[in-house]
Amino acid sequence: MRIKILSLLLALSLGHTLPAIAAEPVVASQSQLQAYTSVEGITEYRLPNGLRVLLAPDASKPTTTVNITYLVGSRHESYGETGMAHLLEHMLFKGTPSSGNLMQELGKRGMQFNGTTFLDRTNYYETFPANDENLRWALEMEADRMVNSKIARSDLDTEFSVVRNEMEMGENNPRRVLWKQMTAVSYDWHNYGHNTIGARSDVEKVRIDNLQAFYRKYYQPDNAVLMISGKFAPAATLAVVRQAFGKIAKPQRQLTPTWTEEPQRDGARELTVERVGDTQLAAVLYPISAGSHPDAAALLVLADILASTPNGRLYQALVGGKKAVGVEAWPFALAEPGYIIFWAELNKGQKLADARQALLAAIEGFKSKPVTEAELKRAKTSLLNDIDKTLNDPQQLAVEMSEAIAKGDWRLFFLTRDRIEALSVKDVERAAENYFKPSNRTYGQFVPTAKPDRSVIPATPDVAKLVDGYKGRAAISQGEAFDPSPANIDARTEKTTLANGAKLALLSKKTRGETVNGSFSFAFGDEKSLFGRGAVPSLAADMLERGSGKLSRAEISNRLDQLKAKLSVSGSGQEVSVDFETTRAHLPALLDLIAGLLKQPSFPEHEFELLRKEELTAIDAQRNEPQTMATQAVGQALNIYRKGDLRYRPTLDEAAAELKAAKLDELKRFHRQFYGANHARFALVGDFDAKAAQSQLQKLFGGWNSPVTYSRAPSLLPPAKPGQQQLHAKDKANAFYLATAPLAMRDSDADYPAMLVANKILGGGVKSRLLDRLRQKDGISYYAGSQFKAGSFEPVASLSLVAIYAPQNLDKLKQGVAEELTRFIRDGVNATELADAKKALQQEREIARAQDGALSGALDGQLQIGRGMEFNAKVDAAIAALTVEQVNAALRKHMDPAQLLQVYAGDFKRP
Repeated sequence: MRIKILSLLLALSLGHTLPAIAAEPVVASQSQLQAYTSVEGITEYRLPNGLRVLLAPDASKPTTTVNITYLVGSRHESYGETGMAHLLEHMLFKGTPSSGNLMQELGKRGMQFNGTTFLDRTNYYETFPANDENLRWALEMEADRMVNSKIARSDLDTEFSVVRNEMEMGENNPRRVLWKQMTAVSYDWHNYGHNTIGARSDVEKVRIDNLQAFYRKYYQPDNAVLMISGKFAPAATLAVVRQAFGKIAKPQRQLTPTWTEEPQRDGARELTVERVGDTQLAAVLYPISAGSHPDAAALLVLADILASTPNGRLYQALVGGKKAVGVEAWPFALAEPGYIIFWAELNKGQKLADARQALLAAIEGFKSKPVTEAELKRAKTSLLNDIDKTLNDPQQLAVEMSEAIAKGDWRLFFLTRDRIEALSVKDVERAAENYFKPSNRTYGQFVPTAKPDRSVIPATPDVAKLVDGYKGRAAISQGEAFDPSPANIDARTEKTTLANGAKLALLSKKTRGETVNGSFSFAFGDEKSLFGRGAVPSLAADMLERGSGKLSRAEISNRLDQLKAKLSVSGSGQEVSVDFETTRAHLPALLDLIAGLLKQPSFPEHEFELLRKEELTAIDAQRNEPQTMATQAVGQALNIYRKGDLRYRPTLDEAAAELKAAKLDELKRFHRQFYGANHARFALVGDFDAKAAQSQLQKLFGGWNSPVTYSRAPSLLPPAKPGQQQLHAKDKANAFYLATAPLAMRDSDADYPAMLVANKILGGGVKSRLLDRLRQKDGISYYAGSQFKAGSFEPVASLSLVAIYAPQNLDKLKQGVAEELTRFIRDGVNATELADAKKALQQEREIARAQDGALSGALDGQLQIGRGMEFNAKVDAAIAALTVEQVNAALRKHMDPAQLLQVYAGDFKRP
């Protein structure tokens, strides 16, 4: 269980240029870029100016990811400078004198990108369709903003309120609030006790010269690691890296390592947070070793043994014992000694005292209940499967490598895997006994003791010595260079049917790690037969993974780990959906398992009660959430179906009542009456034998039919309900805005491509009118945007606007949205906006087709509609051919701000 808790931290703007650091430029020559080391397909090079470059080529994915990691995070901040690393991450999207606003530049190119800051590092990445132009632009952009970013006072004036809005977003989350307080109580001196986003006063009062100095000190080639993964030519790419980064001067300053160490603990610590909410949380934190220490691997295994669902000890003791509705573990394996947190979530009827007793007994009870070989094997399998999946995904590998880099060296990623594999029961028990003891705990009240029992936190290893000479294993097998164009996808996809009419779409290709993705859908019933079923259809689907035949929920989970599979089963409306990922060798066994889940569910009574309790707790947790309140209000206002109809949108109270009224026997009868595969759709994408898969699917599902008639319930267009609603969300620091208007349109209509482009320009990306106004200009919203959706069957579409903001900025939000909508309709779009939106949309669509999981879902949907990829090609061509006049005509025809239902939810009574 490797948990990442990373903030979504992006930003933009304008300002002055910083003075250059006094140093002589260093230009890397060809001979200077010999391979420094190579492990399992990743090769490291080093430039004379100190930049480390990692190349991980993989031609099987038609995308490239560039990720640059700076070894600076909140750990490196001085007194009064908390949040500076995160604020600087925002500022680096403001651009350089030659680049313009980088968030907008990335957005108009349709690149997937992000920037994140955490305790030990900051990273920026971009993923884009593989071609020389995109790669050169990304590398030159990263080199430019490394030393030329505009860190200007004028940009800070708007970015303060954006970051403040992000802080308020976190203040709405009970878990984040408790997490921040627990680390503050746990650390006396070390900066790991500070939340990465920083103190509000530090961020608002930051001195521009301090921020500039922080940037010049840490954003330098000798403090950075550049990683490029995916499809690219290594030699040519190195040449671009040399050209872009090699000319940056090696700085004259010396970086001073951090040296603060926490003293040994003298006893347990306790805190209580009291805020408005509907969900109770119990948590316990233990300081642990640095992530490079051998104990870190044992602690990852302990996290899985304790907190995995449904096999973990905490799950069985608390959830199974009806003392909580959910448990989690967050192990933070950091550059210096870090910590691990265990969480228990309770509903309103459960007692914190009972949960606390069970939580501490399970975590601190390894002496009385030692680790078993079966627990160790299961935890190893789960962790190693996660590592395998990361290695098989170039984008994920590049981004996650930042964590190993932050600990001291990228090779720690592989070394940690090796250490996990080598762990014995004795190793794991030793770690549990050392760290999981009362005197090392933050949870309860202070308890004096005559003889302190202190944990020993080992020193952080010398990582350079640790990884010196490490070779790793053979590199993962590569996949084929696949062309994601609609024509090639159609040419490579085999479509057929099973004996009972079920539809198949099979796209077989070689993939990295021999992975295969699947999307299966099982349709059933009609408006009449499904009327008045309440929560039964969704509960029946949710129960499928909780018991099948002779397999318990825990055994199903174990089996999925053995098959290196990720599986999701869900039900809504008239369908049960099954999405999965596995490998070629394990696909047949996984298909057998899926068939068992669908055809022979055991519906265990205790799991049914657990599920119902989890769902009710989730409903209670959303009652005072601004986003849920706004969504519910819009859903009710635009609902045109009578209660009991499968398309009806229930209120939270109605949903809770349906859950409470559901009976287990009803679920069993529903399964017998409705489930079958004669109206199913099966889509597979990846490394598999198409003929064998078709034969197996015929055997498993070709004779399994639903006893009832299937007829898809059509969507009906609701009438517009223009107006405004203001809802009170008590004690919430962040407010939510949602506006919606129904439109009559299909995705096959002539105006559909123009509306896609119009929405992109209005609010469908980071370079958009709404985000430019509310974030860039007014500085009141961390996120604002719009969404346009249109149906494939009936002419039912909608345009929605969303934004988050502080409640005190309600009037500014209303003014900004109204002015931008008026200007958008009155003035229309211009040629530059149109060109940028076209390019961004086309690249985004290309990236989506390059992701096997998304592609299997798309093929599943096409089987239902009766389309092929030629439809996508037509939409692509229509987008490319659009003129300014066509887009303006479409948006003026279909977008009418006067038809919007606008809902504002928040605590507007806050001082």
